Amino acid sequence: MPANISPDAPPLTGIRVVDLTTVMMGPFATQILADYGADVIKVEPPAGDIMRLAGPLKSPAMGPMYLQANRNKRSIALDLKKPGAREALLKLCEHTDVFVSNVRPAAMRRLALGPDDVRAVNPRLTYLSLIGYGESGPYAGRPAYDDLIQGMTGFAALIGQSSGRPQYVPVTIADRIVGLNAVHAILAALIHRERTGQGQAIEVPMFETMAQFVLGDHMGGRAFDPAIGPPGYNRLLAPDRRPYRTMDGFICTLVYTDKHWSSFFSAIGRADEFKSDPRFVSQEARTTRYAEIYGVLADILQTRTTEEWMVLLQKADIPCVPLYDLDELIDDPHLAAVGFFQRMDHPTEGPIKLTGIPAHWSRSRMTITRHAPLIGEQSVEILREAGFDDAQIRQLCAEGTVVDGRPSRPREESSS
Repeated sequence: MPANISPDAPPLTGIRVVDLTTVMMGPFATQILADYGADVIKVEPPAGDIMRLAGPLKSPAMGPMYLQANRNKRSIALDLKKPGAREALLKLCEHTDVFVSNVRPAAMRRLALGPDDVRAVNPRLTYLSLIGYGESGPYAGRPAYDDLIQGMTGFAALIGQSSGRPQYVPVTIADRIVGLNAVHAILAALIHRERTGQGQAIEVPMFETMAQFVLGDHMGGRAFDPAIGPPGYNRLLAPDRRPYRTMDGFICTLVYTDKHWSSFFSAIGRADEFKSDPRFVSQEARTTRYAEIYGVLADILQTRTTEEWMVLLQKADIPCVPLYDLDELIDDPHLAAVGFFQRMDHPTEGPIKLTGIPAHWSRSRMTITRHAPLIGEQSVEILREAGFDDAQIRQLCAEGTVVDGRPSRPREESSS
């Protein structure tokens, strides 16, 4: 560890990331890196990341999803269609550890910003491309969005199989899962560089990553060659694996092990049924009949109120929780007690509430120290750090190559 970095500093202190990503997959990955202490430089087009516009909006270009995913970052706004912007970006990369892009590889090559171009100025750099489909396959270059990848990797069909109608998960689940995979790929590449001195180029494709994620649960009988049955894990596909209706609402519970089922039937005064009904008597028996046994459970849970079931199931040591809506999640007392949310003042939005950093470390101290930036809010300071003088910066701003987005700056310093 360099001598000037405190042992209590966030673990990625000293790592610099140039972040050429928009929407959610890339920004979520780099949010995690920034939360862990990396200096993440968000490279935006002059109009900014499109997620700035996802409302509700209090003021222009500062939507709530953007505020969450881009905290702890700095923004430089560059028009990469102009030659000066490409030169500025490559200058930044000379002293950068990681370059992340979710621009299609063909477009990056046209900009002369592909892996070979960027790594030519810094061979130790890790160049990570977030793409829709692996470049060696027939789908290479196709557009890919969360909804499309959910559709192709079975999410929508799986929901339809258990509920009767294909639907997307109402969370950007593909973007976020692939973003998490990008984080661990970057961290592994940094370890590799420390051991070998060499950087490298990495592709993280959405389709293949999510296919692995889904099929880890659902290969089923097709895990064998020849297949011994259809794909799918029957417990996850049982129609009554869902929040259960009670007399006055819903409850979420998992009656799973032998001990759980024995305790459940004892708690409702039907202990003999567990011992005598062949559907319930063992884990092996239940494994083949989840649809039936979850249907029985659904019928039983409708006979009492949610509160009655919470008391009874907790006393029997059976896992259960209430069914939350989003407001109840945000107002949850446990999240408040652990300090999950962090409040800070934003220069245009005023007081805002941010989801916190969920991991707790015994030594490293991590917190949200920077608000999500305005478009190009740090353009000038980032260019100065890269070695540009004030005259060069004024020229880049004047020609529209760079946007200087500093708030409330004096007129005489507006472009320097």
